Amino acid sequence: MFTILQEYVSQFITLAPEELEALANVIQVRSYDKKVKLIDIGDKEEFFHFIVNGLARKYFYRGSEEIITQLAREGELISSSVSYFSGQPSSYIIETIEPSTFLSLHKDNIEALYVRYHRLQKLGRLVITELFLQKERWELDRIRYTSKDRFMKFMKENPDMFRRVPQKYLASYLNMKPETFSRLKHIVRSKIPEVPF
Repeated sequence: MFTILQEYVSQFITLAPEELEALANVIQVRSYDKKVKLIDIGDKEEFFHFIVNGLARKYFYRGSEEIITQLAREGELISSSVSYFSGQPSSYIIETIEPSTFLSLHKDNIEALYVRYHRLQKLGRLVITELFLQKERWELDRIRYTSKDRFMKFMKENPDMFRRVPQKYLASYLNMKPETFSRLKHIVRSKIPEVPF
């Protein structure tokens, strides 16, 4: 179970066995069924969640409409980051889409590791930087590309998500109406029969 986390960490830094062990000792393994909220609006986020298996989404409400800002799967992190870093109540909901298992790190434990291990502190900075870059790329894509371009780019980069994620969630994440998503899906299917949906 920890192998996938080690692979993730190794993208950023090489940790000594002692540092890996210290990290493993404070991880909480948490498993949930689908449609379970890890955090709700108004809760305070105290964890960073690394997905071992399964799929989760992060969203907020604009009126009665759900606006999805993140879809995370195996080997990725999810958290209500603003709440985590500010200590303020969350404006987001994090909810499982599939039965999922997380390796969750509590904020207090992370801070304690930072004090003891310089390389874990560096790892934290590198991971936060990567999350920031991902968020900025996502925001740019939503503004820069047309609905069709966003759809095609996402389909090319994430073909498995079309089988795993409900269509209305994908439409929200890609910042388009469900009808637009459905129309694009039919157009692509008629032109490219081997598409993953």
